[in-house]
Amino acid sequence: MTSADPATRAALTDVGGSQTDGLGDMDPEEFRAAAHAAVDLMADYLAGLERFPVFPSVEPGSIRARLPSEPPEEPAPAGVLLADYQRLVEPNATHWQHPGFLAYFATTASGPGILGEMLTAAIGQNPMIWRTSPVGTELEQVVVDWLRQGVGLPPVFDGLITDTASTSSLIALAGARETAGFSVAGEGLAGREDVPQLRVYLSSEAHSSIDKACMTLGLGRSSLVHLPVDDDFAMRPDALERAITEDRSEGRRPIAVVATIGTTSSTSVDPVAAIADIAGREGVWLHVDAAYAGPVALIPERRAPFAGWERADSIVLNPHKWLFTPLDASLLLTRRMEALRDAFSLTRPYLQAPDGSEPPRDYSDFTPQLGRRFRALKLWFLIRWFGLAGLRRRIEEHVRLAHEFASWVDADPDFERLAPVPFSTVCFRYRPVRLGAAGGDGDRAMEARLDDLNARLIEAVNRTGDVFLSHTRLRGSYTLRVAIGNIRTEERHVARAWEILRREAARLDA
Repeated sequence: MTSADPATRAALTDVGGSQTDGLGDMDPEEFRAAAHAAVDLMADYLAGLERFPVFPSVEPGSIRARLPSEPPEEPAPAGVLLADYQRLVEPNATHWQHPGFLAYFATTASGPGILGEMLTAAIGQNPMIWRTSPVGTELEQVVVDWLRQGVGLPPVFDGLITDTASTSSLIALAGARETAGFSVAGEGLAGREDVPQLRVYLSSEAHSSIDKACMTLGLGRSSLVHLPVDDDFAMRPDALERAITEDRSEGRRPIAVVATIGTTSSTSVDPVAAIADIAGREGVWLHVDAAYAGPVALIPERRAPFAGWERADSIVLNPHKWLFTPLDASLLLTRRMEALRDAFSLTRPYLQAPDGSEPPRDYSDFTPQLGRRFRALKLWFLIRWFGLAGLRRRIEEHVRLAHEFASWVDADPDFERLAPVPFSTVCFRYRPVRLGAAGGDGDRAMEARLDDLNARLIEAVNRTGDVFLSHTRLRGSYTLRVAIGNIRTEERHVARAWEILRREAARLDA
């Protein structure tokens, strides 16, 4: 099907009716017909992704202008809703599912994950406490432990599934805050003279979610110490030691350090083992952000960058990034579940069992939210359908493709790579030989010229619709990124991206 096919739209419009005078839900048979039509739409969409430009040809506000400004008073048939979805939503989306989506970090929904997500909506569980969803609670325990075993962490780690790494890291840092011994969950921070300024350490390349977590937890951005990095964009342990020593001497209290395995800009790897040594000596919480790269640890032969993470107090990795799980699903692992409970546990009579018995686990004791989605179901489907072996093969192929792309960049005198490639993301820029080498006062002008050239290059590449890239800045330089993690990306798509980059670069030169 295509969005421009009138016969398809007519067929969809005929699906189901609408309830105009009843008080119940959609009739089960009407639901069955509409659901079959919706699944056909989903399957056709996934089968024909490459007919869409990865990024739609739209301007800000152009989609809203095509939508009614007032809510509908009367009901619409299910078929009309599906037809409008195909007409308005699919053509105007950024197609993260597209195999040419090589921007940011991929979030692709695999078939088994989508099936699990559909059934999650249908069964409507809220595993906030055990009684509200026994299967949701206990299946989450099983899936968390499956993933813990898969990435090779010891049984001392337990955990839970949250929405995103931002929430997972916030929960972990809340645990660190409570472990510092100031009973902040009960007494707060405001107006207290017995609480010194608290400190959280991270590299200058760490993700902004850590900043936001500190803002949310009442620590503030002033609590953050962004440490310098080495030539490979990794945290310098010597800088961490000096910062902690200086803070202690001036009466500040270090409470946590965040190490990253796979930073957002360059996918650099902090030296976790050395950082763990310092954290252990200083008695501060070590949180490891492996939101992007964590799934690589499923491959035992590729665990070298993860050395030392088993000594962390908490770890986050996101199945909705590189484990092909529909958004959202973030795995928080910790060896200190009791600290998370101290940070968030709050009991009310309406949440207690009628007989006063203690449940095996109430996940709301470990999170700021009460209500929770049944995310374990889609992970259960996905892990069983692929098996760990199937997941490993796909991740390994993405790493191979990234190194292949990096080799093309390295071999072309008009391009230069700007960072190592430990996983599946390549950072590079266009730097044509014709520009020559700048020196002295010319360096700043040259960098400005290269920044402009690369900004125009990525705009031209993305305008083709065949691929979609993103950018960052490394040491101030405008940097292009090719991030391979989409389950549908094949070598031909990566080769096409390189072909378009070189072609559009040549056009800019002309």
